[in-house]
Amino acid sequence: MNYFFKPPVFFLFFLFAILPITAVAQDFASVDKKVNGYSKSFASPEKLAEKINADFKRDDEKARAAFTWIALNIRYDLGMLNSNEPPARFSFRTQEERLQKQKQFDIDLAEKTLRSKKAVCDGYSMLFNRLAELCGIESVMIPGTSKSHPSHIGKLPAIPDHAWNAVKIDGKWQLVDVTWGAGGVNGATGKFEFKFNPGYFFTHPTLFFFNHFPSDKQWLFLDKSEQDFAALPLYYGDYIQSAYTIVSPIGSTVPNNESVRFTIDSLGELPVTYVLSNERMVRQVTPEKRDDLSIFEIKLDSRATGYLTIYIDHKSVVTYKIGRSVS
Repeated sequence: MNYFFKPPVFFLFFLFAILPITAVAQDFASVDKKVNGYSKSFASPEKLAEKINADFKRDDEKARAAFTWIALNIRYDLGMLNSNEPPARFSFRTQEERLQKQKQFDIDLAEKTLRSKKAVCDGYSMLFNRLAELCGIESVMIPGTSKSHPSHIGKLPAIPDHAWNAVKIDGKWQLVDVTWGAGGVNGATGKFEFKFNPGYFFTHPTLFFFNHFPSDKQWLFLDKSEQDFAALPLYYGDYIQSAYTIVSPIGSTVPNNESVRFTIDSLGELPVTYVLSNERMVRQVTPEKRDDLSIFEIKLDSRATGYLTIYIDHKSVVTYKIGRSVS
């Protein structure tokens, strides 16, 4: 007799702080508008997929419709996140029986997510998987490690704590994270708040890598290592839909007792501030303009410790770990 343990996969939210991703070129505004008019509840994934199939013909539009509906209507289950509930378990005698029971487990989870309208990341991902299947689209659920908190900076991927999807559209795999597309926990209230973020739909692999490291590296679609992942700073969700790009620094750590030079492309006139975690004081900077580049320096004295967070237009965009100066 064999036993299968489905590992728990949890997503760590914090202040809507996630990954900087350039929005996909494809405009899905018309899809989002139509899905916004859908019912907030459906009796089954089959009923929702039937509606999607009736309204859209292209696979990318169907995938977007599934992403948008889930992100707008499924609430993150903080109770489950904090419950330390043991992983689901089932027994099997043969590989065929294991596959059958796994398939039913996945279907049940998708239906439970739709019915309860709450889930952690595996529920979000499995519902997306199920809707994709019912719409005739190949999709997989991908477990892995997220970079979602300043304490993760510099750490190698470890035990999976998150799950997302890859969906095949016109013969090409596209990355999707519907959990992070739904919103996050407000740091002031400790409650989940919906905040639709389309940046997690069809995200470019290079940008997805900033905060996602799959347990199976084939789903990276990049020649990157665990060390490369650990060496990145922490990027935040409001960076995703921005028109500007942080050019430097790109490493995870900035030295104290030195001036750190920052370069941002296409910033425009947006205000820039920063906070040191050991001071908790907001300080403003005035960038120097050089064509499309905005350049400024932040002087960190020898007492600076913890983390440096940059805010643009009063929104957190990136956090760096403060390290000891080598000079």
